[in-house]
Amino acid sequence: MIKREPQKIEYLTKCTECESTNISKDSSRGELVCNNCGLVIDAEIIDHGPEWRAFDSDQREKRSRTGSPMTYTLHDKGLSTMIDWKNRDSYGRSIPTRNRAQLFRLRKWQRRVRISDSTERNLAIALSGIDRFSSIMGLPRTVRETAAMIYRKAALKKLIRGRSIEGVTAASLYAACRQCNVPRTLNEISKAVSVSKKEIGRTYRYISHELELKLMPTSPQDYISRFCSVLNLSADVKEKTLEILREATNQELTSGRGPTGMAAASLYIASVLCGERKTQQEVSDVAGVTEVTIRNRYKEIAEKLNINILL
Repeated sequence: MIKREPQKIEYLTKCTECESTNISKDSSRGELVCNNCGLVIDAEIIDHGPEWRAFDSDQREKRSRTGSPMTYTLHDKGLSTMIDWKNRDSYGRSIPTRNRAQLFRLRKWQRRVRISDSTERNLAIALSGIDRFSSIMGLPRTVRETAAMIYRKAALKKLIRGRSIEGVTAASLYAACRQCNVPRTLNEISKAVSVSKKEIGRTYRYISHELELKLMPTSPQDYISRFCSVLNLSADVKEKTLEILREATNQELTSGRGPTGMAAASLYIASVLCGERKTQQEVSDVAGVTEVTIRNRYKEIAEKLNINILL
């Protein structure tokens, strides 16, 4: 049988006898020992670490007894206890049939206790809606957390009263997208949430004013990557579009004009110049602007920047 040496960990502690700092910890015995004179400085040291070991992420997740981290996307921030719907105990053994009726009642009352009043019920409905709409639009986790925080602040200041939950949810998502530099057009949010653009815009302006949200206006460059991806355009078209937008910004053509319209017009020009022509209708459907807007903007850009477009 191979005898394993105890793990030695250096500590910056002085020995009380020889004042040596050459101290090691014997984890198997729970002792602090001076390596110079052999004095046992401390005994029965408490190990505050877990009693189990894990060799990969799956084992660590299964054996740990801590819950998921706190999140604002749940109305109780994920801090309350959940009774799982699996009819198994903590050891993985199946629960007997005679006890399942009692477990069902526990689950039912657990759900009722988690939502105690109308405010929490409103918050639970809204936050689940934010999570669902974010999944539909493919928004990252940071946007969901930011939207949940904006909705919580609005609920705390009682800005939701008299407004639909869907409208405030959509406005919170729109504000979160702008705050996290993941811009989405009002058309996209309107389609995902099934709320009119007019209501989303009105609610967004009201919430941003009352909560004093410091949101910078979106630029046309923010939309180019996504538009190119949806239209299956190459990186050359993307670079050409960004170059056109930089020159247009220097000529002050972007001031006072909608960013999506400028992005769509520049993208249309770049697709023609790079030989990957897309119709105005295709660009219009992706950008959420009319073909008339695209025509007006690309004529202005072509005239000011001396770009010859062969139509």
